[in-house]
Amino acid sequence: MSSVEEESDREASEPEKVEEAVSEETSESAEEAKEVGEADEDLTPAAEVDKWKDVAARSQAELDNYRKRMAREKTEAIVYANRNLLEGLFPIIDNFEMGLKAAQDGEGESSMIFQGMSMVFKQIGDFLADQGVEIIPSDGVAFDPNIHEAIKQEPSEEVAEGQILYTMRRGYRLKDRVLRAANVVVSSGPAQG
Repeated sequence: MSSVEEESDREASEPEKVEEAVSEETSESAEEAKEVGEADEDLTPAAEVDKWKDVAARSQAELDNYRKRMAREKTEAIVYANRNLLEGLFPIIDNFEMGLKAAQDGEGESSMIFQGMSMVFKQIGDFLADQGVEIIPSDGVAFDPNIHEAIKQEPSEEVAEGQILYTMRRGYRLKDRVLRAANVVVSSGPAQG
């Protein structure tokens, strides 16, 4: 056989090899499509487009919700960042108030010690106000378990039942969160018997 004939035979057999390779790839693709299509058997192209549009819309909504949640958490972290520091100051303030009361009772309001302590106490109050801390009102108001902690009940002829007689320890809140509930004594109404 001449070289020209061998080349023509080779060229003739190459398209057959290409066709075999294409048919193998096509059958593999068909099998893969069949496996994927089993989950979405009866989807028309329009239904499949709608399905993927729905998936995209849900993903977009989830991303928006995530962004909003992260922004809200960041804002809360900034607003309430000093919470632990402020909670640590409250016992110190309580002790300072006891010292102020003792200075007032011992030497009177005209003493230099009382006046100096009063100025420092005012500065502490201003600092707390600048930080957004408020004193929870407790004397002479109705007992609220959300912001008050009842230590005990006492009978009272003057104060109605459920009203606070006096405060044992002040309560504080930062913006809308209670940092420390006020410890109070609640009236049980007039003594019976």
